[in-house]
Amino acid sequence: MVTPVQPAQYRHGLGRLAFVAGLAAIALTGAVPAAAQSPASLGAVTIGSNYSDAVPKAAFQKMVDYCAAQTGTTVTVNTTEHAKFQDNLTSYLQGTPDDIFTWFAGYRMRYFADQGLLTPIDDVWAKIGSNYSDAFKAASTGNDGKGYFIPLYNYPWVVMYRPSVFTAKGYTVPKTWDEFTTLMDKMKTDGLIPLAFGDFDGWPAMGTFDILNMRLNGYQFHIDLMAGKEKWTDPKVKAVFEAWQKLLPYYSDGGIGQKWQDASTQLVQGKAGMYFLGTFASQTFQGTDAEGDLAFFPFPTMGTAFDSELGIDAPIDGLLLSKAPKNLEGAKALMACFSTGAAQQIYLEADPSNVAAANDVDTSKYTDFQKAAATVIAGSGAIAQFLDRDTIPAFAGATGMQPQLQSFIGNPTQDLDAYLQGIQDLWDGIAAEQ
Repeated sequence: MVTPVQPAQYRHGLGRLAFVAGLAAIALTGAVPAAAQSPASLGAVTIGSNYSDAVPKAAFQKMVDYCAAQTGTTVTVNTTEHAKFQDNLTSYLQGTPDDIFTWFAGYRMRYFADQGLLTPIDDVWAKIGSNYSDAFKAASTGNDGKGYFIPLYNYPWVVMYRPSVFTAKGYTVPKTWDEFTTLMDKMKTDGLIPLAFGDFDGWPAMGTFDILNMRLNGYQFHIDLMAGKEKWTDPKVKAVFEAWQKLLPYYSDGGIGQKWQDASTQLVQGKAGMYFLGTFASQTFQGTDAEGDLAFFPFPTMGTAFDSELGIDAPIDGLLLSKAPKNLEGAKALMACFSTGAAQQIYLEADPSNVAAANDVDTSKYTDFQKAAATVIAGSGAIAQFLDRDTIPAFAGATGMQPQLQSFIGNPTQDLDAYLQGIQDLWDGIAAEQ
């Protein structure tokens, strides 16, 4: 389980942290420190990035520029469209990858570590470990016990809405499934799309499966299903799709054919009443008349034994080293810099849709939206990474669960027993090749 990011003071008395012997120190005060004094040049470093959307791309570049100045490196960021980066990562890492690359914590990180495609950074973690919670450390550790990952931030998957619309329409935030469906019926009557939806890239629908599975069957069953310890043909999984069938009439028309940004724009424009996605959807509100008019609530409970668990997806994003960085010293210096609250704060100021992973981030600078995100994460008793991060990459990818879930959404009345047997067969075939 991933422990949520909580406001915290820097827990040790060291005023500075030397991340590479001989380099200028980086202040861990929760505020952006003054530039390091003439850091020794550590040469060129390249970073492969999936931050292809405008807001995170600009935020990431600002953080990279800061750490390049702090470490005396010259950094080139090579950006690839997010979905393509993810679907092609195996071939990317087996070829000639960049020194550093953006990726995810947990299972997806461990999978590539097990294949020998990553460089461990235990020496970096020995210096930065006190700036992370034990849960973040665990999510950054491979099956071999070595540290690989630098967490930057995480974010919850929640139901977003515009408070001004709720106030104008007299809507009340639902807490239970019955209240949720009653509200969506009212929104339909009022001419709104009750639940915006966009799954062009294949992965957004995974979040809905995750939350329904955790609400109905609990976190442990969900994680065991992702790992192949439970079967897709289990009646418990069928119940998830039967519940999902009841949500589909409330979705945007043609949702499979539109991107998540298009669906989020329906919320921005007041055409949709709600939207279930990660809080990164708030990026579409920036620079619009609706900026600041956004709130959210956890997905409603469903009257099961797992109501009190309040399991959610709250994925951790961050950075890894490829198997043979061309500039190992410079790359490790950058990784240490990225671990600081000062660097993460620079990212969050440009993209305030997330909450920082580092303990020493200056949480007084959090927006109300970020504070609410931290509260939701803190209120969950079980946190998953996300379907495409908690299972075998090939199973989650473009020839795996992405088209499988789109098949269900496009034809929800199909024979579910046959459908789920097909998914189980898919799993069995992919797992046998691992």
